[in-house]
Amino acid sequence: MKILKKISLSLSLSLCLLTAGCSTSSLNMSSLLGAGAKALQAATISDSEIQGYVHQYIAGSDQQNKVAPANNQYAIRLAKLTSGLTSVDGVPLNFKVYLTDDVNAFACADGSVRVYSGLMDRMTDDEVLGVIGHEIGHVAHKDTKKAFQQALISSAVLDGIGSTSSTAAALTSGQLAQIGQSLLSAKYSQSQESNADDYGYDFLKSNGKNPWAMAMAFTKLGELESGAQSGAIQQMFSSHPSTPDRINHIVERCHKDKIAPPAGCTLK
Repeated sequence: MKILKKISLSLSLSLCLLTAGCSTSSLNMSSLLGAGAKALQAATISDSEIQGYVHQYIAGSDQQNKVAPANNQYAIRLAKLTSGLTSVDGVPLNFKVYLTDDVNAFACADGSVRVYSGLMDRMTDDEVLGVIGHEIGHVAHKDTKKAFQQALISSAVLDGIGSTSSTAAALTSGQLAQIGQSLLSAKYSQSQESNADDYGYDFLKSNGKNPWAMAMAFTKLGELESGAQSGAIQQMFSSHPSTPDRINHIVERCHKDKIAPPAGCTLK
């Protein structure tokens, strides 16, 4: 459940370093100037360019992963769960399932939401929808856009891309791989994650679902986290608020809203 940090921080840091009076003997000024220029370029990329780059990235991701066809049981289940979810803040949403035992889900700035079948195997419909609501929260709060901008800075992609103001340059497979690696190593801030949790809670309520399902989903993810020796699960949680704190926050909101837990829920 991923993807980053504010562009303004990177840009401000670069500008502060450039104006701090450091000697050329202690800093490589040409590298510093290049980093500052790249941060400025990423910060000024238009929304349409971002959408274009993200579209290329997600198209590459869909090619590299095994996507469930429309008649697959996972695709049918996801289509039923997301029926009526067409857009968020004007960004059209599209949903696909990646057929893998991995437990994950993510959303991109172009409205693409990808859910792993491994996560669907372990969760009820409402729990899956709670995770999806959390991921859509990252889109609504522009977290995914900021993440992609930071990925452009972290990778070497901008070294070979000139700004076109409105049209995204065609990216090579190597450049897409660089962006993908930067996104994989990126983390949302704890405040971004907490805000996405609240969005997911409200998302479930507004769609007539019991938001206790979100706390139940976190419980299952927490169990996977504690049992994981390495890999995606631990990375998924590395920048999140602690799982018990997230569960308690959702439970407290449910009690405040006087919403009863569903049958079989062991949380209090």
